[in-house]
Amino acid sequence: MPDPDPTRPNNWSKILVIVGPTASGKTGAAIEIARQLGGEIISADSRAIYKGMDIGTAKPSAEEQGGIPHWGFDLVNPDERFTVADFKTYAETKIQEILARGNLPIVVGGTGLYVDALIYNYNFSEQAKKTQSDREQVEQRFYTLGIKTDRDELRERIHTRAIQMFNNKIVQETEALARHYDFRLQSMRSNIYPIVWRMIQGETTREQAINEFELDDWHLARRQITWFKRNQSIVWVPRDEIVNLVSKISRAWRQP
Repeated sequence: MPDPDPTRPNNWSKILVIVGPTASGKTGAAIEIARQLGGEIISADSRAIYKGMDIGTAKPSAEEQGGIPHWGFDLVNPDERFTVADFKTYAETKIQEILARGNLPIVVGGTGLYVDALIYNYNFSEQAKKTQSDREQVEQRFYTLGIKTDRDELRERIHTRAIQMFNNKIVQETEALARHYDFRLQSMRSNIYPIVWRMIQGETTREQAINEFELDDWHLARRQITWFKRNQSIVWVPRDEIVNLVSKISRAWRQP
């Protein structure tokens, strides 16, 4: 249900976090929630932080964003360092700015360490090597929902997205990146680009490249699911139910 009075300033007592595996529909759900409640989205994706990596990291286009403010994209060049501590500082700053505007912060992503650093309030100044095994009490201001996914449906969504990427100028994007950055960089290795580059070089066919990317994305999805399943505070909800659920429970998050 849309906000009955979108012009009324809100003092939100909660920060919404939406997690789940790649291709599960997190971004689409977050955009719809933001549209209904007056929210702004903070990406928690360690691949979307890089400039020039748009198609390969599945950043929503300006049209898909639908006028909803998105933060956390294009923060650094692929050859620049950006740590989880940097993300935590950035996200906390954006959260305060969004709240000051009376809007609902919605943190969305599949990078588990980014999310954990934020909701468990990791202190990197005291212990720089904090890991996922050091989980403590979740900060009470965060409410975390996970996108519950059927295995076969997720495989099909990954397949569909792979086809879309290869039909949407991923070759041109890869060539542009290769002119400026070395494939030995972690940012270049951990994305689709090495697979596409091998196709460009004639080392593999388009069909083989698509299949390889699908398998790589499926392995990523399984790792993400394993990571998030360790967090007992996450409420898992089917994608087609999450918007209505948030519309109902968020009424209690508004402060006078």
